[in-house]
Amino acid sequence: MPVNHEQNLLYISLGFKIRELRKEKQKTLQELAREAGISAGLLSQVERGTVQPSLDTLWKITKALNIPLFYLLEQVENKSVVVVKQENQKKLETPNSNVVYRFLSPDLNRKIEFMMITLKPGHNHGELLSHAGEECGVVIQGTIAVRIGEELYILNQGDSIYFDSNIPHRFYNPGNEEAVGIWAMTPPTF
Repeated sequence: MPVNHEQNLLYISLGFKIRELRKEKQKTLQELAREAGISAGLLSQVERGTVQPSLDTLWKITKALNIPLFYLLEQVENKSVVVVKQENQKKLETPNSNVVYRFLSPDLNRKIEFMMITLKPGHNHGELLSHAGEECGVVIQGTIAVRIGEELYILNQGDSIYFDSNIPHRFYNPGNEEAVGIWAMTPPTF
């Protein structure tokens, strides 16, 4: 039976929730599979969202996790689509910095971090940072300079960039007016 896009997202969210609960309870994949009476391979596929688990399989997993089935389904349903109203977006302003981060994703319990970055004019003399993952961004106002390793990239409105976050990097606003960019990082960094 073909799986539509919404169902696929549901299974991925469901699998993510099961994996997080398993890790919270400090169980290995093999331990939980054994306690649920299913194969480790099937549990792995459920956690990755690559199969449509039967109700019986979900019941066995939730029994082994010692949670009611409705809790698991309710959590997935409530978290598969999250709207973050502007007034509820968290902001981070670091001392002695000309950067303001506005978090557009609901929390850091996701696979990606999404934010709006506002930079006041001026060079950021801070150190280059590196972290695991990938980043991409697009400038929606002004100019943003991005130093990645020894290279400097000047991005103007509409320009975008993608890079491996393991490479030391930093960004600043070389212009005379405020600059704004939309940035995404995976995995979440803040």
